[in-house]
Amino acid sequence: MQWPTNFERLIAEATAQTLYEKLLVQLQKDFLLANVDLELDAEVSPSRLKLVLHETVYKLIQEKFTEYLNVLYIIDVPETAVKALDGTDLVKLSEEVAFLILKREWQKVWFKHKYA
Repeated sequence: MQWPTNFERLIAEATAQTLYEKLLVQLQKDFLLANVDLELDAEVSPSRLKLVLHETVYKLIQEKFTEYLNVLYIIDVPETAVKALDGTDLVKLSEEVAFLILKREWQKVWFKHKYA
């Protein structure tokens, strides 16, 4: 399996496999495990998802760094992938971390669907 390399491909793949809603459920579940409220409804559009996830990660980095680390740990985002990002621009960093989070959640959903 070749994992998506950008947000648009990930969403297109999730939608094509009718797993977009399961991706949203997994995201909300893992964020709640980290005690972070991800304000998404069941009918959220992909563009809104991207915006909300990006804003949430940005706020966590800025204001609640411990919760940010907890989210990364619970979702199991690879530490090497996060360390490889350029941290000089916080907006860009939070966007890239949001994609890493979404990518890892997509892997979980895909594996559960494939091997269930």
